[in-house]
Amino acid sequence: MITKQTVKEAAERIYGHIRTTPIFRLEPGALGINADLTLKLEMTQHTGSFKPRGIFNRILSAEVPAAGVIAASGGNAGVAVAYAARKLGIRAEIFVPVTSPRVKIARLEEYGAIVTAEGSYYADAYDASQKRAAETGALVVHAYDQPEVAAGQGTLAMELEQQVGDFTTVLVAVGGGGLIAGIATWLEGTAKVVAVEPERCPTLATALKYGHPAEVEVGGIAADSLGAREISALTLQVATRTLMESVLVTDEAILAARQALWDEYRLIAEPGGVTALAALTSGAYRPAPGERVVVVICGGNTDPGDLVHR
Repeated sequence: MITKQTVKEAAERIYGHIRTTPIFRLEPGALGINADLTLKLEMTQHTGSFKPRGIFNRILSAEVPAAGVIAASGGNAGVAVAYAARKLGIRAEIFVPVTSPRVKIARLEEYGAIVTAEGSYYADAYDASQKRAAETGALVVHAYDQPEVAAGQGTLAMELEQQVGDFTTVLVAVGGGGLIAGIATWLEGTAKVVAVEPERCPTLATALKYGHPAEVEVGGIAADSLGAREISALTLQVATRTLMESVLVTDEAILAARQALWDEYRLIAEPGGVTALAALTSGAYRPAPGERVVVVICGGNTDPGDLVHR
C-alpha cells in the first residue's frame, strides 16, 4: 500500500539525493488557456525526469545484494536506476526495448549500466529482466509498479504544496501510473488530480472502463516513456478511490504542445513529458472558471533538433 505517511517517509529518505524542481507561473491567457496556470518543471530533475524520486526510495528502502539492481525501462526509469546506482556505488543492469531513443540509451551507458535491448515494448524488456533477475538475485527495481517507487514519486506533490499552495487541480501524464498514484495519494482530499494519456497508450482509461487492469496495444509518439501495456493495480486502486478523471489526447496534440512550449518559453520536453499540457492546449480538458491548475512537465530526454530546426 501507499499512504501519505509512506510518501512523507520517502521524502525524508531521499533528501539530498534529488533536486527540488522549479515551478513556472504562466501569464493570463498563456498558450490560449483560460486558467491560472503553473508548470512544475520536473524535466530539470536529475537525469531529466521525475523518476529518481521513486528509484532512490526503492533502492534505499531495501538491502541491495552483491548482484546490484536490475530494471526494465523504455528509457527514463532505466536512466534513473543507472544514475542512482552510480551515486550509491552499486551495480546496475538495465533492459530496454529496441525502440528506445538513442539519447536515452546513451545516458544509461554514460552512467555505467549494463544495457540489453530486448523486444519492441516495455513489457518485452520487463519479461527479459525478470528472467535475468531470477538468475542473478539482483534487486528488482520496477519502473512504476512498486509501493516504494510510487511513494517516492509522491514527493513531487509535497513540493507543489510548498511552492504553489493554493492550486485546485493537477494534470499528470500516465504511463504505468507510479507518478500519478503517488501524487493522488498525497493530494487526496485537497486537490483534484487529472490523468492524461495518449490515445494510443490508454492503460488507465481502459482499466477504469472495465474495472480492472487490462492489457492494451500501445504505440505513438510517446510510447517510449508512456508505453506500458497495463496500468498497475496500485494505480487503479488509487484512481478509483479518489474518483480520478481521465482524458485522452492525440499524438498531434502532444506534438503541438511540445512545439508551443519551446516557441513561447524555450522549454524543451519530450512527448511523454508534455502530454499533460496537451490536454489543455488541445481542449481535451477545459478548466472551470477560477480553477487553479498545475501541469507536471515530467520529462525532457529528447533530441531538440526537430524543435529548433523546423
